[in-house]
Amino acid sequence: MVLAAGNALASLAGNRREALWHAIGAVPDKDLLRPAGLAEVAPRLTAPSEGEEIVGDYRSMGLTLNRHPLALLRPQLAAKRFVPATTLATYKNGQLARGCGIVTVRQRPGTAKGVVFMTLEDETGPINVIVWPSVLERQRREVLSATLVGVYGKWQCEGEVRHLIAQHLIDLSPMLGTLPTRSRNFRLFISAIGPSDTTPSRDRDRHI
Repeated sequence: MVLAAGNALASLAGNRREALWHAIGAVPDKDLLRPAGLAEVAPRLTAPSEGEEIVGDYRSMGLTLNRHPLALLRPQLAAKRFVPATTLATYKNGQLARGCGIVTVRQRPGTAKGVVFMTLEDETGPINVIVWPSVLERQRREVLSATLVGVYGKWQCEGEVRHLIAQHLIDLSPMLGTLPTRSRNFRLFISAIGPSDTTPSRDRDRHI
């Protein structure tokens, strides 16, 4: 069933749903059902949508070999004027910018005087974000709890080093729907956040 959930049996048993059905049916009956000898006809199950396939991949493997989740959300993000990482890379130093991505890393080194460094990921690559202590103080929930973050700020580039200096952050996690994501957090004082602080904001849009 693990292989079926990971869509590894598509060439043998059809789409993910059909593969799961066959995998479950292949488990020997036990107890009261053992002598029943039931003959079941496998139903025709519709193939999952692209979004459902991606969610299934993340649930079973933590990643997908299909399109990145934000590729499906790009039209909605573009309507909010969030640009991809590849576009941000062309910006000039000091230019106002908007970026958005799934949070993959948060870190606050002890030598950084309270500065939080975040790495966001979209369908074109990573976006490195710097959050100053004053912004963190105002938007602790968005910085430490959101899984999908929109960042308004100023682009900073010196040679090959590029960052988005955050001035305002938006929690766009509801747009991911049921997609499970995971970030690596280093030296963060997350215990300062209560359970209620992990509730997503009300900026709800159509999701994957």
